[in-house]
Amino acid sequence: MTNSPPLPDSTDPSAASPASQHAERRREPLEGYADHADAVRLHASMIGDDPTALFQEMRREHGPVVPVLLDGMPVWYVIGYRELHHVTSQPQLFGRDPRRWNLQDLLPPDWPARPYVTWQPSVMYSEGAEHQRRVGAISDALDSVDRNELALICEQIADRAIDEFSGNGQTDLISQYADRIPAQVITRLFGLAESDLPELVEDVNYVLGGGEEAPSAVFRILEKVSRLIADKRALPGHDLTSHMLAHHAGLTDEEIVQDLIMVMIASHDNCSNWIGSALRLMLMDDHFSMSLQGGRSSVGEALNDVLWKDPPVPNMPSRWAVQDCELAGRRIRRGDMLVLGVAAANADPQVQPAAHAGSGANRAHLSFGHGEYGCPFPAPELAEIIAKTAVEVLLDRLPDVYLTVKPDALRWRPSLWIRSLEALPVRFSPTVPTGRGPSLRSLGE
Repeated sequence: MTNSPPLPDSTDPSAASPASQHAERRREPLEGYADHADAVRLHASMIGDDPTALFQEMRREHGPVVPVLLDGMPVWYVIGYRELHHVTSQPQLFGRDPRRWNLQDLLPPDWPARPYVTWQPSVMYSEGAEHQRRVGAISDALDSVDRNELALICEQIADRAIDEFSGNGQTDLISQYADRIPAQVITRLFGLAESDLPELVEDVNYVLGGGEEAPSAVFRILEKVSRLIADKRALPGHDLTSHMLAHHAGLTDEEIVQDLIMVMIASHDNCSNWIGSALRLMLMDDHFSMSLQGGRSSVGEALNDVLWKDPPVPNMPSRWAVQDCELAGRRIRRGDMLVLGVAAANADPQVQPAAHAGSGANRAHLSFGHGEYGCPFPAPELAEIIAKTAVEVLLDRLPDVYLTVKPDALRWRPSLWIRSLEALPVRFSPTVPTGRGPSLRSLGE
C-alpha cells in the first residue's frame, strides 16, 4: 500500500534526456524562488532504467533537498534519507492537504500532475484528529484479516491465474499475472460478491491506466462500493467493509466509500508492481535464481531488495509546508510543495554505502512511508503476504520459467510516480491446469 494515489502519470513530452545525461535546467530566475533559477527539470524521461547516476548528480550539485521544476512549477525534491525521515516525522510542519499549496491558483488547467495535488475527501488528504480517526478505522479493519486465510485466498487466485496460461508454455508475467492478483484479493477481503469481481478489477486497471475510460471506470467503482456498503449495513459479514461500518470512529458512508476505494486502488498498484519487480529480479539475478533452485528461501530477501532499489512508489508529490522553515539549509516558504524522493532516499550513501552487497534483512527503507502518513498498520505485512505468496506459487507451478529476452531489453513504464515494468515475457514447460481456483464463497459471505 502507499501514501500516494496511483493516478494518471505526470510526464514532460518535450523532454527526452535519459538518466545518464545531465538534467535540463531552467536558467531564468523565478519571482520569489531564487534557488530555482538553476532548478532541475523533473520529468519521467529522466528516471530511465537506472536512476542511480541521476540521484548521485543531484546530490553532488544540490545536496539532499533539490530545487526542481515539476512540469514548470517550482517545488522541492527531498532526496536525502535523513531529510525525508524528518519531513515525514513532522506533520505539524509539513502537511498533507494540497489546498495549502501557494501556487495552486497558478496551475494550468492541463497541468499533468494535477490529479496528484487535487484535494479529495479521503483519509489520504485528512490531517490531525480527523486523520487519526479515519486511519484508525482502516488499521483496525485490516488487523482483523486472518493471515492464514489471506494466504489461502492468494494461493487460490494465483493458481487460477496460472491455469489460464500454464498450457501455453509462454506468457507475460506482468499483464497475465502480477496485474491480475492483488485487486482480486483485496476486493474479496472487502466482501464483494464473486460475480462483481471481474468487472471491478478491470475498472481498477482502467483507473490506473489513466486513459479515456478512466472517468467512467471511477463512476462504476463508486457505484459498486456504495452498493456494497448499503448491503453490508443491512447484512454485516466478516469482512473489511463490515468492520469499518461497525467501528467506534463512526465513519459516514461517504467516508467509507472514499477510503475503501483509496485502499483498493493504491494497494493493487503497489502490490502488482512489487510482484512484477521481484519476479524480474529473480529471473535475471544469479544470486536469487541460484538460491531459489532449492526452495523459497530467497523470496523474502528479493522482495526486500526491490523495496530498497526499485520501490513501487519512487516519488510522492505529497507534502506542503505549514509555515516558513528551513530544511538542509534551504529556505522553505509556507505553502511550498515537497516531492518525497523515496527511491533516491533509499539510495542515499549515508544509509546505502557503495560497498553494500545487498539489503538482506535490513528493512529501514522508506518504501512504505514513515510517520503519520506511512502505510497504516498492518498494511505492509498484508501486502507482503500477497506478494510473497504470488511469487512462491509461480515458482512452485513453473520451476523452469525463464526470460525470453535479455535483461537489458526489459523496460520500465515512463513515470515519476510508479515503478512498473511494461512487460516480463517468459517461457516454461507447459503444464496442465490444477483447477484450484477460489471457491464461490467470498470472504464476507
